[in-house]
Amino acid sequence: MVAKYFIEKSGPLMGEVEVSGSKNAVLPIMAGSILTTENCIIADIPKLRDVDVMCQLLDSVGAQVNTDYIKKEITVSCDEIKEVEAPYDLVKQMRASILIMGPLLARTGKAKIALPGGCAIGARPIDLHLKGFQALGAEIELGHGYVEAEAEKLVGDKIYLDFPSVGATENIMMCATLAEGVTIIENAAEEPEIVDLANFLNSMGAKIKGAGTDTIKIQGVDALKGTTHAVIPDRIETGTFMVAAAVTRGNILIKNAMADHVKPIIAKLKECGVAITEIDGNLRVKADSQIINTDIKTLPYPGFPTDMQAQFMTLLTSVKGTSIIIETVFENRYMHIGELNRMGANIKIEGRSAVVVGEQNLEGTQVTATDLRAGAALVLAGLIADGSTEIRDIYHIERGYSDFTKKLSGLGARITRTEEE
Repeated sequence: MVAKYFIEKSGPLMGEVEVSGSKNAVLPIMAGSILTTENCIIADIPKLRDVDVMCQLLDSVGAQVNTDYIKKEITVSCDEIKEVEAPYDLVKQMRASILIMGPLLARTGKAKIALPGGCAIGARPIDLHLKGFQALGAEIELGHGYVEAEAEKLVGDKIYLDFPSVGATENIMMCATLAEGVTIIENAAEEPEIVDLANFLNSMGAKIKGAGTDTIKIQGVDALKGTTHAVIPDRIETGTFMVAAAVTRGNILIKNAMADHVKPIIAKLKECGVAITEIDGNLRVKADSQIINTDIKTLPYPGFPTDMQAQFMTLLTSVKGTSIIIETVFENRYMHIGELNRMGANIKIEGRSAVVVGEQNLEGTQVTATDLRAGAALVLAGLIADGSTEIRDIYHIERGYSDFTKKLSGLGARITRTEEE
């Protein structure tokens, strides 16, 4: 079966929408449940393809996983590791598969995983993960599409990351929880998802300090216990609905939103003339026709998130003036530009910069989601384009947005999902 979205021009989106749990927080937390023999209960989980893949990965190494999407809860019990090799057919579907490597290595002294897949937005090598494991005492072997790590004993060390990689920070942090002595990660990623993972691990008995700063200190412990933990709201879903309000010139109350996690998005939308107010932990985003251009440069947190670049580009096609977007995080994250231009946008690429000429009248047509956030950008474009828009390869979108069509429809979007042979 092939699934597609069909979208008609929708007018201003109005009403309330509730943000789901964070995709980028729940996946490492699920992987971290391997570190204990006791039950871990993870609450506020989003209903996503990537969560299903991680459930299958955990099952493949011997964990018992019980998923209840009605309660938004997953229970993981991993009293015995039966397999230290993650199968390729699962790993190829999701780059976050690499996150089970650190916990497996810490728990068993061995881990073998196929080189991961996921969105084709750039190289995203795993060398920083492997350097971290080596610093802790693991021997690494690469070959035949797999990477293997083995350690008789893990010992803490000082590890400097050449780039503040979120995945590497998470993987090394999980591995170091059971290493002997102290591990210090310098130039660590500072994302809220790192803090959420550290809070989860600390509730299991880990000793982690400094998460959310560029230096994280982990004092190794002998064992970790089970815990119950609620995942933070998804800041990229929050940002996407904020831009949905702006691009349709609508008025949306976004519930379960953490304003501190979306500060750069709030700042840029305000520069464009969008009104944003925080109300009891919720965000109201209201836009009128008088929105102007702004410039964006993506950066690691707390800078403007690369995961919001594509959605914001759709907004900038509709505003007055010419905008410059500079992508510094991933080298191949402009694949949505060709699709937006097919809809009538006027965007030119100059190296790592994109020049967006605003006030373009978009026209609906057949387009393809090349990756998760590019797909979200095309959905937003379809909401303001004249006529009908058909989006293919929506499996990318459904990797990261829970009940996306249902939530958009509840705000007045004219969007339907179909499946055909």
